[in-house]
Amino acid sequence: MSERETMEYDVVVVGAGPAGLSFAIRLKQLKPDVNVCVIEKASTIGAHILSGAVIEPQPLDALLPGWRDNPPPICVPAGEDQFFLLSKTGARRLPLPPGMHNHGNFIVSLGAMCAWLAPQAEALGVDVFPGFAAADNIYNDDGSVAGVRIGDMGVAKDGTHKPGYTEGIDIRAKVTVLAEGARGSLTKQLVKRFKLDADSDPQGYSIGIKELWQVPAGRATPGKIVHSFGWPADTRTYGGGFIYHLDGDRIALGYVSGLDYSDPNYKPWEAFQQWKHHPLIKPLLEGGNILSAGARALATGGFQSLPKVEMPGALLIGDTAGLLNVPKIKGTHQAIKSGMLAAEHVAETLDARGFDARLRASDVMAELKKVRNVKPGFKKGLWFGMANAAWETVTGGASPWTLKNKADWSSLHKLGEYEEPERDYVQRTLPPRDRLAGVYFAATEHDEDQPIHLHVADTNICIDQCTTEYGNPCTRFCPANVYEIVDDEAGRRLQINAANCVHCKTCDIKDPYEIITWVTPEGGSGPNYQNL
Repeated sequence: MSERETMEYDVVVVGAGPAGLSFAIRLKQLKPDVNVCVIEKASTIGAHILSGAVIEPQPLDALLPGWRDNPPPICVPAGEDQFFLLSKTGARRLPLPPGMHNHGNFIVSLGAMCAWLAPQAEALGVDVFPGFAAADNIYNDDGSVAGVRIGDMGVAKDGTHKPGYTEGIDIRAKVTVLAEGARGSLTKQLVKRFKLDADSDPQGYSIGIKELWQVPAGRATPGKIVHSFGWPADTRTYGGGFIYHLDGDRIALGYVSGLDYSDPNYKPWEAFQQWKHHPLIKPLLEGGNILSAGARALATGGFQSLPKVEMPGALLIGDTAGLLNVPKIKGTHQAIKSGMLAAEHVAETLDARGFDARLRASDVMAELKKVRNVKPGFKKGLWFGMANAAWETVTGGASPWTLKNKADWSSLHKLGEYEEPERDYVQRTLPPRDRLAGVYFAATEHDEDQPIHLHVADTNICIDQCTTEYGNPCTRFCPANVYEIVDDEAGRRLQINAANCVHCKTCDIKDPYEIITWVTPEGGSGPNYQNL
């Protein structure tokens, strides 16, 4: 086997999201002579980025003081805030929780914002490489992280090399910065290798599913922000929706389902579509059309699930570390702040050592500590969760206890183990009609003749065990219809429609047997989100 081509940098950043790009920009501001590259698996910067997103601008003010004179292409000042508890046919407006006051904030497309940040990083001398998927970590002789290996291009599904085969290069660096977002595939390996989670609870996740709509003229109120909870979620399932009114008669809306749900028959994508048909929401959308759609996981474990964020040669920032503030439903400001903090640390030391202590002593962690008990309280049901959230808000998180998190995969009930809630759903008329139609609006694209990037360790478990114990929940929790149980002349088997995948990582998180592993497909594959 030939020696792999190698590129040398002082720092390599995996992931061109807000954390990774903010890190690169800040590091070059502080230390212009440092060589930095950012690699991104998406075909273009921002194509795999999906978030609500309402952002707090203060970290961006600190990173790029003049940004308001040249803002991202979608950047709408926050206007009126509304917060509702929904029943199937009604909506009760409630007082705003403190973290949901958005005066002074901005509604953005996070994907468009990252596409706007990347050229500013390049102008400072950062090398930004989209279409390069980091497939593996590489290590020094002493076991420390030495950088990353880019996946090979032009490999056929059977493992043979196609005519355009190109061997992936190794990017070696003194410091590797993981900014992959929630449930990063390289981060997952490193957490296990270095036991980074030995002193923390398991990370918790939610799945957010989002659509961008063009609605009839005059229907959108730019800057209006609406959040809801209640229907269609039952009192034991954590879930809520958002509606953000943009300019140009566009509305961004989505639904977040906690992946700690227990009902094996729950369908996050269907819950979102049902929510769209609530009388509060449906009139906004009728007569409009979907522009784009997608899904992604959010790391929602918070303070008690934060792993150690440093290891020899590497560190974790942003949603990779799990810095989302769940009650605020905001993580971008935390991502930018953690990226800047890491950049300041690396500028001083060109070393990962000491960053964990620095992050834990920062206001990033102080913010998470105050709200650490809010999301876990909802594991005991909606009403306990609301009462607990009120208590934690009033006390400023000063409770002498910290509630525990468990792994999301362990929360599923087996079929017939408990009486599950009845889903009193309505007949849907709004698009998309099904998950495959939703995949169309994600514009996801994978070469059909490439190795399947969703690895199932033992498909016999799917047929012989999961069918009877859980009813194959992968066929329901995936928002892109990747997993199907097929029964034909070849027998009953699991079929993986990998080309549908929108890279949300839900299967890697929620599979009750922990036998599904998401790995990076060929660079440039996946969704091509527009303004999500």
